[in-house]
Amino acid sequence: MIDLRLLREDPDRVRASQRARGEDVGIVDALLTADERRRSSSVRFDELRAEQKALGKLIPKAAGDEKAELLKKAGELSAAVKAADAEQDAAAEETQRLLLQLGNLVHPEVPIGGEDDFAVLETVGTPRDFEAEGFAPKDHLELGELLGAIDTERGAKVSGSRFYYLTGVGALLEFALVNAAMAQATAAGFTPVLTPALVKPKAMEGTGFLGQAADDVYHLDKDDLYLVGTSEVPLAAYHMDEILDAGELPRRYAGFSSCFRREAGSYGKDTRGIFRVHQFDKVEMFVYTTPEDAEAEHQRLLEWEKQWLTSLELPFRVVDLASGDLGSSATRKFDCEAWIPTQGKYRELTSTSNTTEFQSRRLSVRMREGKRVRPLATLNGTLCAVTRTIVAILENHQRADGSVRVPEALRPFLGGREVLEPVAR
Repeated sequence: MIDLRLLREDPDRVRASQRARGEDVGIVDALLTADERRRSSSVRFDELRAEQKALGKLIPKAAGDEKAELLKKAGELSAAVKAADAEQDAAAEETQRLLLQLGNLVHPEVPIGGEDDFAVLETVGTPRDFEAEGFAPKDHLELGELLGAIDTERGAKVSGSRFYYLTGVGALLEFALVNAAMAQATAAGFTPVLTPALVKPKAMEGTGFLGQAADDVYHLDKDDLYLVGTSEVPLAAYHMDEILDAGELPRRYAGFSSCFRREAGSYGKDTRGIFRVHQFDKVEMFVYTTPEDAEAEHQRLLEWEKQWLTSLELPFRVVDLASGDLGSSATRKFDCEAWIPTQGKYRELTSTSNTTEFQSRRLSVRMREGKRVRPLATLNGTLCAVTRTIVAILENHQRADGSVRVPEALRPFLGGREVLEPVAR
Protein backbone atom coordinates (compact mmCIF):
# COMPACT_ATOMS: atom_id res chain seq x y z
CA MET A 1 0.00 0.00 0.00
CA ILE A 2 1.09 3.58 -0.43
CA ASP A 3 1.96 6.05 2.33
CA LEU A 4 -1.13 7.94 3.51
CA ARG A 5 0.96 11.04 4.08
CA LEU A 6 1.89 11.06 0.41
CA LEU A 7 -1.79 10.77 -0.48
CA ARG A 8 -2.65 13.80 1.65
CA GLU A 9 0.28 15.89 0.44
CA ASP A 10 0.08 15.05 -3.27
CA PRO A 11 -3.30 13.52 -4.19
CA ASP A 12 -2.89 14.60 -7.83
CA ARG A 13 0.11 12.31 -8.18
CA VAL A 14 -1.96 9.38 -6.91
CA ARG A 15 -4.84 10.30 -9.24
CA ALA A 16 -2.43 10.42 -12.19
CA SER A 17 -1.08 6.98 -11.25
CA GLN A 18 -4.57 5.51 -11.04
CA ARG A 19 -5.45 7.06 -14.38
CA ALA A 20 -2.30 5.64 -15.98
CA ARG A 21 -3.21 2.19 -14.69
CA GLY A 22 -6.73 2.48 -16.09
CA GLU A 23 -8.08 2.16 -12.56
CA ASP A 24 -10.76 4.06 -10.65
CA VAL A 25 -9.56 7.63 -9.93
CA GLY A 26 -12.55 8.35 -7.68
CA ILE A 27 -11.14 6.03 -5.04
CA VAL A 28 -8.55 8.72 -4.24
CA ASP A 29 -11.18 11.21 -3.07
CA ALA A 30 -13.10 8.48 -1.27
CA LEU A 31 -9.90 7.54 0.55
CA LEU A 32 -9.12 11.16 1.44
CA THR A 33 -12.61 11.48 2.94
CA ALA A 34 -12.28 8.24 4.87
CA ASP A 35 -8.84 9.24 6.15
CA GLU A 36 -10.13 12.61 7.34
CA ARG A 37 -13.00 10.87 9.09
CA ARG A 38 -10.54 8.44 10.69
CA ARG A 39 -8.31 11.21 11.99
CA SER A 40 -11.14 13.41 13.25
CA SER A 41 -12.89 10.50 14.97
CA SER A 42 -9.58 9.58 16.62
CA VAL A 43 -9.20 13.12 17.92
CA ARG A 44 -12.80 13.08 19.15
CA PHE A 45 -12.24 9.78 20.94
CA ASP A 46 -9.08 11.05 22.65
CA GLU A 47 -10.86 14.22 23.77
CA LEU A 48 -13.78 12.29 25.26
CA ARG A 49 -11.47 9.81 26.99
CA ALA A 50 -9.48 12.67 28.53
CA GLU A 51 -12.72 14.26 29.76
CA GLN A 52 -13.86 10.90 31.11
CA LYS A 53 -10.64 10.41 33.04
CA ALA A 54 -10.77 13.95 34.49
CA LEU A 55 -14.38 13.41 35.56
CA GLY A 56 -13.43 10.11 37.18
CA LYS A 57 -11.04 11.96 39.48
CA LEU A 58 -13.75 14.42 40.60
CA ILE A 59 -16.46 11.92 41.51
CA PRO A 60 -14.80 10.48 44.67
CA LYS A 61 -14.38 14.01 46.04
CA ALA A 62 -18.01 15.06 45.45
CA ALA A 63 -21.12 14.48 47.60
CA GLY A 64 -24.86 14.88 47.45
CA ASP A 65 -26.42 16.53 44.41
CA GLU A 66 -23.04 17.39 42.94
CA LYS A 67 -22.01 13.75 42.98
CA ALA A 68 -25.32 12.66 41.48
CA GLU A 69 -24.86 15.18 38.66
CA LEU A 70 -21.29 14.02 38.06
CA LEU A 71 -22.40 10.38 37.96
CA LYS A 72 -25.10 11.24 35.44
CA LYS A 73 -22.55 13.04 33.30
CA ALA A 74 -20.16 10.09 33.64
CA GLY A 75 -22.85 7.77 32.26
CA GLU A 76 -23.42 10.06 29.30
CA LEU A 77 -19.67 10.33 28.71
CA SER A 78 -19.29 6.55 28.83
CA ALA A 79 -21.88 6.15 26.07
CA ALA A 80 -20.23 8.90 24.02
CA VAL A 81 -16.80 7.27 24.41
CA LYS A 82 -18.18 3.91 23.22
CA ALA A 83 -19.81 5.59 20.24
CA ALA A 84 -16.62 7.50 19.39
CA ASP A 85 -14.58 4.30 19.69
CA ALA A 86 -16.94 2.50 17.32
CA GLU A 87 -16.81 5.40 14.87
CA GLN A 88 -13.01 5.43 15.06
CA ASP A 89 -12.86 1.68 14.30
CA ALA A 90 -15.33 1.94 11.42
CA ALA A 91 -13.43 4.86 9.88
CA ALA A 92 -10.10 3.04 10.23
CA GLU A 93 -11.58 -0.08 8.66
CA GLU A 94 -12.98 1.89 5.73
CA THR A 95 -9.66 3.67 5.23
CA GLN A 96 -7.79 0.38 5.21
CA ARG A 97 -10.29 -1.21 2.81
CA LEU A 98 -9.91 1.62 0.31
CA LEU A 99 -6.15 1.79 0.77
CA LEU A 100 -5.83 -1.89 -0.18
CA GLN A 101 -7.61 -1.16 -3.45
CA LEU A 102 -5.04 1.41 -4.57
CA GLY A 103 -2.22 0.24 -6.81
CA ASN A 104 1.39 1.26 -6.29
CA LEU A 105 2.47 4.58 -7.75
CA VAL A 106 3.55 4.20 -11.37
CA HIS A 107 7.18 5.13 -12.06
CA PRO A 108 7.39 8.35 -14.13
CA GLU A 109 9.41 6.62 -16.89
CA VAL A 110 6.86 3.84 -17.45
CA PRO A 111 5.12 3.97 -20.87
CA ILE A 112 1.45 4.93 -20.54
CA GLY A 113 -1.10 2.54 -21.99
CA GLY A 114 -2.21 -1.06 -22.05
CA GLU A 115 -0.79 -4.48 -22.88
CA ASP A 116 0.44 -3.50 -26.36
CA ASP A 117 2.01 -0.17 -25.38
CA PHE A 118 5.29 -1.48 -23.94
CA ALA A 119 8.64 -0.02 -24.97
CA VAL A 120 11.38 -2.27 -26.34
CA LEU A 121 14.60 -1.40 -24.48
CA GLU A 122 16.99 -3.93 -26.01
CA THR A 123 17.15 -6.88 -28.39
CA VAL A 124 19.75 -9.59 -27.77
CA GLY A 125 20.67 -12.22 -30.36
CA THR A 126 19.17 -12.99 -33.77
CA PRO A 127 16.40 -15.51 -34.45
CA ARG A 128 17.46 -18.44 -36.64
CA ASP A 129 16.49 -18.45 -40.31
CA PHE A 130 15.05 -21.95 -40.59
CA GLU A 131 14.12 -21.42 -44.23
CA ALA A 132 17.76 -20.74 -45.06
CA GLU A 133 18.67 -23.90 -43.15
CA GLY A 134 16.31 -25.87 -45.35
CA PHE A 135 13.61 -27.06 -42.95
CA ALA A 136 10.44 -25.85 -41.25
CA PRO A 137 10.68 -25.70 -37.44
CA LYS A 138 8.50 -28.03 -35.39
CA ASP A 139 6.65 -26.64 -32.40
CA HIS A 140 7.66 -27.58 -28.87
CA LEU A 141 4.87 -30.14 -28.41
CA GLU A 142 5.76 -32.08 -31.54
CA LEU A 143 9.42 -31.99 -30.52
CA GLY A 144 8.56 -32.98 -26.96
CA GLU A 145 6.57 -35.97 -28.17
CA LEU A 146 9.40 -37.06 -30.50
CA LEU A 147 11.85 -36.83 -27.60
CA GLY A 148 9.53 -38.64 -25.20
CA ALA A 149 9.68 -35.51 -23.04
CA ILE A 150 6.14 -34.11 -22.93
CA ASP A 151 2.81 -35.93 -22.56
CA THR A 152 -0.21 -33.62 -22.58
CA GLU A 153 -2.75 -36.30 -23.51
CA ARG A 154 -2.26 -38.20 -20.28
CA GLY A 155 -2.02 -34.91 -18.39
CA ALA A 156 -5.50 -34.00 -19.65
CA LYS A 157 -6.78 -37.52 -18.92
CA VAL A 158 -5.63 -37.38 -15.31
CA SER A 159 -6.05 -33.68 -14.42
CA GLY A 160 -7.82 -31.83 -17.26
CA SER A 161 -6.79 -29.28 -19.84
CA ARG A 162 -3.53 -27.33 -19.40
CA PHE A 163 -1.94 -30.14 -17.38
CA TYR A 164 0.92 -32.34 -18.57
CA TYR A 165 3.59 -34.86 -17.71
CA LEU A 166 7.30 -34.27 -18.23
CA THR A 167 8.89 -37.65 -18.90
CA GLY A 168 12.36 -38.98 -19.66
CA VAL A 169 14.61 -36.19 -20.91
CA GLY A 170 11.75 -33.75 -20.26
CA ALA A 171 11.98 -34.44 -16.52
CA LEU A 172 15.78 -34.38 -16.68
CA LEU A 173 15.64 -31.05 -18.52
CA GLU A 174 13.51 -29.58 -15.74
CA PHE A 175 15.96 -30.69 -13.06
CA ALA A 176 18.87 -29.36 -15.12
CA LEU A 177 17.24 -25.97 -15.57
CA VAL A 178 16.38 -25.65 -11.88
CA ASN A 179 19.87 -26.66 -10.78
CA ALA A 180 21.54 -24.36 -13.32
CA ALA A 181 19.33 -21.43 -12.28
CA MET A 182 20.03 -22.07 -8.60
CA ALA A 183 23.76 -22.31 -9.33
CA GLN A 184 23.70 -18.90 -11.01
CA ALA A 185 21.64 -17.40 -8.19
CA THR A 186 23.84 -18.73 -5.40
CA ALA A 187 26.96 -17.57 -7.25
CA ALA A 188 25.40 -14.10 -7.25
CA GLY A 189 24.87 -14.23 -3.48
CA PHE A 190 21.26 -15.39 -3.25
CA THR A 191 20.20 -17.73 -0.45
CA PRO A 192 18.32 -20.73 -1.90
CA VAL A 193 14.91 -21.37 -0.34
CA LEU A 194 12.27 -24.06 -0.77
CA THR A 195 8.99 -22.31 -0.02
CA PRO A 196 5.50 -23.46 1.03
CA ALA A 197 2.99 -23.82 -1.80
CA LEU A 198 0.08 -22.98 0.51
CA VAL A 199 -0.18 -19.63 2.30
CA LYS A 200 -2.61 -17.79 4.57
CA PRO A 201 -4.84 -14.98 3.23
CA LYS A 202 -2.63 -12.30 4.84
CA ALA A 203 0.36 -13.40 2.76
CA MET A 204 -1.62 -13.47 -0.48
CA GLU A 205 -3.32 -10.12 0.18
CA GLY A 206 -0.11 -8.56 1.43
CA THR A 207 1.66 -9.19 -1.85
CA GLY A 208 -1.25 -7.80 -3.88
CA PHE A 209 -2.52 -11.05 -5.41
CA LEU A 210 -6.09 -10.77 -4.14
CA GLY A 211 -6.80 -7.66 -6.19
CA GLN A 212 -6.49 -7.70 -9.97
CA ALA A 213 -5.10 -11.25 -9.98
CA ALA A 214 -7.74 -12.80 -7.69
CA ASP A 215 -9.47 -14.71 -10.50
CA ASP A 216 -6.25 -16.62 -11.23
CA VAL A 217 -5.76 -17.79 -7.64
CA TYR A 218 -6.70 -21.23 -6.32
CA HIS A 219 -8.35 -21.10 -2.89
CA LEU A 220 -8.94 -24.05 -0.54
CA ASP A 221 -12.17 -23.05 1.21
CA LYS A 222 -12.04 -25.74 3.89
CA ASP A 223 -8.62 -24.62 5.11
CA ASP A 224 -8.75 -20.94 4.06
CA LEU A 225 -5.38 -21.34 2.36
CA TYR A 226 -4.22 -20.27 -1.09
CA LEU A 227 -2.05 -22.12 -3.59
CA VAL A 228 0.72 -19.74 -4.63
CA GLY A 229 1.08 -18.59 -8.22
CA THR A 230 4.73 -17.72 -7.54
CA SER A 231 7.18 -18.14 -4.66
CA GLU A 232 7.21 -14.32 -4.55
CA VAL A 233 4.28 -14.67 -2.14
CA PRO A 234 5.89 -16.83 0.58
CA LEU A 235 9.22 -15.03 0.10
CA ALA A 236 7.59 -11.61 0.59
CA ALA A 237 5.82 -12.93 3.70
CA TYR A 238 8.96 -14.65 5.03
CA HIS A 239 9.86 -11.59 7.14
CA MET A 240 6.26 -10.52 7.75
CA ASP A 241 5.85 -8.54 11.01
CA GLU A 242 9.64 -8.32 11.42
CA ILE A 243 12.16 -5.49 11.64
CA LEU A 244 15.41 -6.07 9.72
CA ASP A 245 18.65 -4.26 10.43
CA ALA A 246 19.51 -1.88 7.59
CA GLY A 247 23.14 -2.99 7.76
CA GLU A 248 22.09 -6.51 6.72
CA LEU A 249 20.41 -5.33 3.53
CA PRO A 250 20.05 -6.30 0.79
CA ARG A 251 18.77 -9.75 1.65
CA ARG A 252 18.49 -11.82 -1.51
CA TYR A 253 16.59 -15.09 -1.72
CA ALA A 254 16.15 -17.54 -4.61
CA GLY A 255 12.96 -19.49 -4.08
CA PHE A 256 11.93 -22.71 -5.78
CA SER A 257 8.28 -23.70 -5.78
CA SER A 258 5.51 -25.21 -7.78
CA CYS A 259 3.16 -22.48 -9.01
CA PHE A 260 -0.58 -22.75 -9.58
CA ARG A 261 -2.67 -20.43 -11.75
CA ARG A 262 -6.22 -20.73 -13.02
CA GLU A 263 -5.38 -18.74 -16.16
CA ALA A 264 -8.97 -17.51 -15.95
CA GLY A 265 -8.44 -14.67 -18.42
CA SER A 266 -6.67 -16.75 -21.05
CA TYR A 267 -9.51 -18.77 -22.56
CA GLY A 268 -8.47 -19.94 -26.01
CA LYS A 269 -4.89 -18.67 -25.63
CA ASP A 270 -1.87 -20.98 -25.89
CA THR A 271 -3.97 -24.11 -25.50
CA ARG A 272 -1.44 -26.31 -27.31
CA GLY A 273 1.47 -27.68 -25.36
CA ILE A 274 2.96 -26.37 -22.12
CA PHE A 275 3.42 -22.65 -22.66
CA ARG A 276 0.40 -21.63 -20.56
CA VAL A 277 -0.48 -24.21 -17.93
CA HIS A 278 -2.15 -24.45 -14.52
CA GLN A 279 0.87 -25.88 -12.69
CA PHE A 280 4.57 -25.30 -13.28
CA ASP A 281 7.82 -24.95 -11.35
CA LYS A 282 9.84 -21.77 -11.07
CA VAL A 283 13.02 -20.29 -9.60
CA GLU A 284 12.22 -16.80 -8.33
CA MET A 285 14.61 -14.11 -7.09
CA PHE A 286 13.36 -11.94 -4.22
CA VAL A 287 15.12 -9.01 -2.56
CA TYR A 288 14.63 -6.91 0.58
CA THR A 289 16.58 -3.65 0.33
CA THR A 290 16.48 0.03 1.22
CA PRO A 291 14.05 2.25 -0.71
CA GLU A 292 17.02 4.33 -1.85
CA ASP A 293 18.67 1.33 -3.54
CA ALA A 294 15.51 -0.20 -5.04
CA GLU A 295 15.90 1.17 -8.58
CA ALA A 296 19.55 0.09 -8.80
CA GLU A 297 18.59 -3.37 -7.49
CA HIS A 298 15.88 -3.56 -10.14
CA GLN A 299 18.52 -3.10 -12.82
CA ARG A 300 20.68 -5.76 -11.17
CA LEU A 301 17.80 -8.25 -11.24
CA LEU A 302 17.27 -7.51 -14.92
CA GLU A 303 20.96 -8.12 -15.63
CA TRP A 304 20.82 -11.50 -13.87
CA GLU A 305 17.82 -12.47 -16.00
CA LYS A 306 19.64 -11.41 -19.17
CA GLN A 307 22.69 -13.40 -18.06
CA TRP A 308 20.47 -16.47 -17.65
CA LEU A 309 18.81 -16.23 -21.06
CA THR A 310 22.14 -15.50 -22.74
CA SER A 311 23.64 -18.61 -21.13
CA LEU A 312 20.82 -20.64 -22.71
CA GLU A 313 21.71 -19.10 -26.10
CA LEU A 314 18.19 -17.79 -26.65
CA PRO A 315 17.39 -14.71 -28.75
CA PHE A 316 15.34 -12.33 -26.61
CA ARG A 317 14.28 -8.75 -26.09
CA VAL A 318 13.78 -6.60 -22.99
CA VAL A 319 10.56 -4.62 -22.68
CA ASP A 320 9.41 -1.91 -20.28
CA LEU A 321 5.78 -2.78 -19.55
CA ALA A 322 3.11 -0.10 -19.93
CA SER A 323 1.26 1.31 -16.94
CA GLY A 324 -1.94 -0.66 -17.51
CA ASP A 325 -0.05 -3.97 -17.56
CA LEU A 326 1.97 -3.67 -14.35
CA GLY A 327 -0.17 -5.44 -11.78
CA SER A 328 -1.13 -3.63 -8.60
CA SER A 329 2.12 -3.99 -6.64
CA ALA A 330 4.74 -2.95 -9.23
CA THR A 331 5.87 0.60 -9.78
CA ARG A 332 7.83 -0.63 -12.82
CA LYS A 333 8.25 -4.00 -14.52
CA PHE A 334 10.69 -5.30 -17.13
CA ASP A 335 10.02 -8.48 -19.10
CA CYS A 336 12.53 -10.55 -21.03
CA GLU A 337 10.77 -12.15 -23.98
CA ALA A 338 12.35 -15.04 -25.88
CA TRP A 339 11.80 -15.62 -29.59
CA ILE A 340 9.47 -18.58 -30.25
CA PRO A 341 10.08 -19.68 -33.87
CA THR A 342 6.76 -21.42 -34.59
CA GLN A 343 4.80 -18.47 -33.20
CA GLY A 344 6.97 -15.95 -35.04
CA LYS A 345 7.06 -13.61 -32.07
CA TYR A 346 8.68 -12.89 -28.74
CA ARG A 347 6.99 -14.30 -25.61
CA GLU A 348 7.60 -13.56 -21.93
CA LEU A 349 10.05 -15.88 -20.18
CA THR A 350 11.19 -13.77 -17.23
CA SER A 351 9.92 -10.69 -15.47
CA THR A 352 11.26 -8.39 -12.75
CA SER A 353 9.27 -5.89 -10.69
CA ASN A 354 10.18 -3.08 -8.32
CA THR A 355 7.38 -2.94 -5.74
CA THR A 356 9.08 -0.22 -3.62
CA GLU A 357 7.41 -0.08 -0.16
CA PHE A 358 4.03 -1.35 -1.40
CA GLN A 359 4.30 -4.93 -0.16
CA SER A 360 6.37 -4.19 2.95
CA ARG A 361 3.73 -1.78 4.26
CA ARG A 362 0.98 -4.36 3.76
CA LEU A 363 3.05 -7.14 5.36
CA SER A 364 4.62 -4.95 8.07
CA VAL A 365 8.23 -5.64 7.12
CA ARG A 366 10.42 -2.76 8.27
CA MET A 367 14.07 -1.79 8.59
CA ARG A 368 15.93 -0.22 11.51
CA GLU A 369 18.53 2.53 10.98
CA GLY A 370 19.82 3.54 14.39
CA LYS A 371 16.71 4.55 16.31
CA ARG A 372 14.62 5.05 13.17
CA VAL A 373 12.27 2.29 11.95
CA ARG A 374 10.63 2.57 8.53
CA PRO A 375 9.31 0.43 5.65
CA LEU A 376 11.86 -1.15 3.33
CA ALA A 377 11.59 -1.99 -0.38
CA THR A 378 10.96 -5.38 -1.98
CA LEU A 379 11.66 -6.56 -5.51
CA ASN A 380 11.12 -9.81 -7.37
CA GLY A 381 12.41 -11.37 -10.56
CA THR A 382 11.71 -14.66 -12.30
CA LEU A 383 14.94 -16.43 -13.13
CA CYS A 384 13.49 -19.59 -14.64
CA ALA A 385 9.84 -20.44 -15.33
CA VAL A 386 10.57 -24.04 -16.29
CA THR A 387 7.86 -24.95 -18.80
CA ARG A 388 8.22 -21.76 -20.86
CA THR A 389 11.99 -22.12 -20.82
CA ILE A 390 11.67 -25.69 -22.09
CA VAL A 391 9.43 -24.40 -24.90
CA ALA A 392 12.06 -21.84 -25.92
CA ILE A 393 14.98 -24.29 -25.73
CA LEU A 394 13.27 -27.00 -27.77
CA GLU A 395 12.11 -24.66 -30.51
CA ASN A 396 15.26 -22.53 -30.81
CA HIS A 397 17.79 -25.37 -30.62
CA GLN A 398 16.00 -28.00 -32.70
CA ARG A 399 17.60 -29.75 -35.66
CA ALA A 400 16.05 -31.03 -38.87
CA ASP A 401 15.82 -34.63 -37.62
CA GLY A 402 13.83 -33.63 -34.52
CA SER A 403 16.79 -33.77 -32.15
CA VAL A 404 17.62 -30.76 -29.97
CA ARG A 405 21.06 -29.33 -29.25
CA VAL A 406 21.69 -28.70 -25.56
CA PRO A 407 23.12 -25.22 -24.79
CA GLU A 408 26.68 -25.54 -23.51
CA ALA A 409 25.89 -23.93 -20.14
CA LEU A 410 23.24 -26.57 -19.47
CA ARG A 411 25.32 -29.64 -20.40
CA PRO A 412 27.04 -30.09 -17.01
CA PHE A 413 23.57 -30.31 -15.44
CA LEU A 414 22.49 -32.98 -17.96
CA GLY A 415 25.39 -35.32 -17.36
CA GLY A 416 27.38 -33.85 -20.25
CA ARG A 417 24.66 -34.62 -22.79
CA GLU A 418 25.09 -32.45 -25.90
CA VAL A 419 21.99 -33.50 -27.86
CA LEU A 420 18.50 -34.69 -26.96
CA GLU A 421 17.66 -37.45 -29.39
CA PRO A 422 14.21 -38.66 -30.55
CA VAL A 423 13.14 -41.89 -28.87
CA ALA A 424 12.22 -45.07 -30.74
CA ARG A 425 8.47 -45.56 -31.04
